[in-house]
Amino acid sequence: MRGQGHGHNELSGTVHGPAVQAGTVYGGIHIRAEADAGPADHGRTPQTPWQLPPLARLTDRTTELEALERHRARSAREGCLTLAAVSGLGGVGKTAVALTWLHTLRPHFPDGQLYADLGAQSPSGPAAPDEVVGRFLRALGVPARQMPTALADRAALYRSLTASRRLVVLLDDAATAAQVRPLLPGGQSITAVTSRRRMPGLTVDGSHSLHLEPLATEAAVELLEVTLADGRVAAQPDEARALVELCAGLPLAVRVAGARLAARPRRQITTMVRALAEERGRLEALAIEGDHNVRAALDLSYQGLSPDAARLYRLLGLHPGPEFGSTVAEAALVRDATEVLDALHDANLLIDAGEERYRFHDLVRLHATAKAEEEESPEERAAALRRMVDHYLATATRAEEIVDPQHRTMPRGYGPGPVITADLGDDAEGALDWLESELPNLMTVIHRARPAGFPAVAWQLADALWPLFLRRKFYDQWRAAHREGLVAAEELGDTAAQCRMLTSGGVGELGLESHERALEMFERAARTFRAAGNSLGYARTLNYQGLAHQRLGRLDQAAELFERAAAELPACGDRRAGGLARLNLADVALAQGLLEKATTDAEAACATLREAGDAYNAARAATLLGRAYLARDLLDPAEGLLSTALTTLRGMAADYETARTLESLARLAERRGLPDLARGHYQEALDLYGSVGRAESEAAQAVQARLAQWEHRAEG
Repeated sequence: MRGQGHGHNELSGTVHGPAVQAGTVYGGIHIRAEADAGPADHGRTPQTPWQLPPLARLTDRTTELEALERHRARSAREGCLTLAAVSGLGGVGKTAVALTWLHTLRPHFPDGQLYADLGAQSPSGPAAPDEVVGRFLRALGVPARQMPTALADRAALYRSLTASRRLVVLLDDAATAAQVRPLLPGGQSITAVTSRRRMPGLTVDGSHSLHLEPLATEAAVELLEVTLADGRVAAQPDEARALVELCAGLPLAVRVAGARLAARPRRQITTMVRALAEERGRLEALAIEGDHNVRAALDLSYQGLSPDAARLYRLLGLHPGPEFGSTVAEAALVRDATEVLDALHDANLLIDAGEERYRFHDLVRLHATAKAEEEESPEERAAALRRMVDHYLATATRAEEIVDPQHRTMPRGYGPGPVITADLGDDAEGALDWLESELPNLMTVIHRARPAGFPAVAWQLADALWPLFLRRKFYDQWRAAHREGLVAAEELGDTAAQCRMLTSGGVGELGLESHERALEMFERAARTFRAAGNSLGYARTLNYQGLAHQRLGRLDQAAELFERAAAELPACGDRRAGGLARLNLADVALAQGLLEKATTDAEAACATLREAGDAYNAARAATLLGRAYLARDLLDPAEGLLSTALTTLRGMAADYETARTLESLARLAERRGLPDLARGHYQEALDLYGSVGRAESEAAQAVQARLAQWEHRAEG
C-alpha cells in the first residue's frame, strides 16, 4: 500500500557511486547494494548514440557545404579535430546547413552522433556545460555511478572516451566559446557549432568560421517553389521574387509564407505580397526591434490559423521547456490536440522532433509567447501554464508509482484542472525512460514553479523524481532539484516537505561523497521531526544518520544509531523498517568481526522481513546470515541459507546481490575442497559484477584475484 508518510519507508532502490556500499538501509528504506536496482535497471546496455535531429530542407548552400568539406579534409590530413562554427541571423538556416553536412558523414563516422541544444535563446538561459557533457557521457555508456561531478573531470573523461572514436557532434544555438569548449571531443571527431554570434574565441581551437548570409533571390524563389509545389511560382515569377525579397532571403520566413500560401491553393502570390508588405510596414512603424522579416511572416501565418490552432500556438509559447509531447498540447488546449498540432506543423510553425514530440524555432517560440501576452489574460496564461505543469507532476507521480509501488508518496496538489496524465502502461523500465527523457522539462518546471506562483510543485516534483535519481543517478539534477524543493518547502512553512527534501537530498549527497553535508541534512531533519512531535519520522532519520557515520568510517556511532532505529521504529508502528535497521546493524557487526552479534541481528532481520512479505530484503538478510555462519565455520547452515537466497535473488534479476551471494558460495566451496564449483561461482559472480557496471569495484577485484589464484594453481 502507498502511504502519505514523511519518510521513505517502502522503497527498494539503489544508491550507486563510490560513497555507497552494499547492504545499506536509509531510514526505513533499503537502498539496494551498488548497481542492483532490480528489474528497473536490468538489461541497460550502452548503445552507439545517433542523436542528430532529422534533416531540414536546404536550398543553395553548395558553396558553404564545400567549404566545410575542405576544412574537414584539411583537418584529417593534419590528424586533428574538425571544428566549424556556423553563424548568422535567426532563421537563416544555420542548423539546416550543419545537419546536412553532418548527416552526409555518417558512413565515415560510425561511432555515433551527439546533439545538444545549448539554449542561447532559451527563456531559461543557456545550458550548463557540465550538464551537457554529462548527457554526452551517458550516451557514450558511462554508468551513472562512475560519472565525475566536476566539470573539468567530466570534460577530461569525455575527451578520453572520444580520443579513439569517430563521432560527429552538433552544438546548436551556442551562447559563448566558453560554453562550447568543454564539449569538444578528442581525437579526429567532427564538431559543428551554430550561433547567432560569430565565435572568434574558438579560433584557437582550430575552428573554421562560416557566416551564413540570407539566400540570394533566385535560391529563395526555388525554396518557395519547393514549398508550394503547385506551379504558382512559375506562373507568377515577378510576384514570387517580390515575396522572397520581403522575406529578406531568410529560409524560415520563406517557408512560413510558403506554408500559408500552400494552405490556400487558389490565392494569388500577389495577395500575399501585399499583406506581407503591409505587415512589415506596421512593424517598422512601431519600431519593434528584432527580426522584422520573420516576424511579419509569422504574423501573417498566425492570422490564417483556425481559432483552436491559434490558441494552442499561443499557449505552447508558455511551455517552460525546450520541446514537448502531444499530451502537453492536450493539457494546454483541454482537448485532443492531434489535428491542431498537425495544422501548426503544416504551417511550419512547429518542428517535428520525432516520436510525437515537437519544438519551436527560437524565433517562433518568442512570437508565440508574445501572442499569448497580447491575447490571453494573465489568469488564462497562469491556468494554461498550471495545466502543463500539472501534466508533468501527475505523470511523474504515476511513473513513481509504477517503479516504486511501496514508496511513501506525500500528497500532491494540483490546480483546478483538468489534469492530463500520459499513459505509461505498467512497465517500470518504460516509466523510468519517460522520466529520463523529460528530465530537462521537469527540471525547468522545478526551477520555475516558485516564480510562477506554485512553489509546492517544486518539492512535489523533486519528490516524484526520486526513483529516477535513485536508479539512474542524475546526481547534478538530484542535488539541484532538492535544493530548490527545500527552499520552496521553507517558504511554505511545510515541515513535512522540508524533511522529505532533507532526507531525499541527503541520500543524493551521499552518492556525491558529500558525507558531512548529508549528515548535516539528516540531523536537521531529525531536529525538525522532533520539534514537530513526529516520533516515526525522527526514528527513520536515525538510520540515515547511521549510514552517514558508516560512510565516514565511524562504525561505533553508526552501530549505536542503527541500534536505536531498530528499537524505536517497531515501537512507532513500523516493524519492517525496524527489520531493515537490524539488517544494517548486522552488516556493521560483521564488518567489525562481531560474529555472534552479526548472526543474532541477521536472524532477527530475516524473520521480520519474511513476516513483512519483503522477499528481496529477506533474501539479503539470509545472505548476510549465511556469511556470518561461514565466518564461524558453520558450513551446512551457511550453504542452506545462501542457496535459498540465490534462488530468490536470481528470480528478481538482482544481479549485484546475486553476485555477492555467489561469491560467498564460492568461498564455501573452497572450504569444502570443491575447486571446480568454486571457480564456476567466482566466474559467474565476476560476470554479474561486469553486467551491472561494477567490474572495477573492490568486490569484483577480490573475485578476480581469487580466480587468478585458481588459474595459477591449475598451471602449477
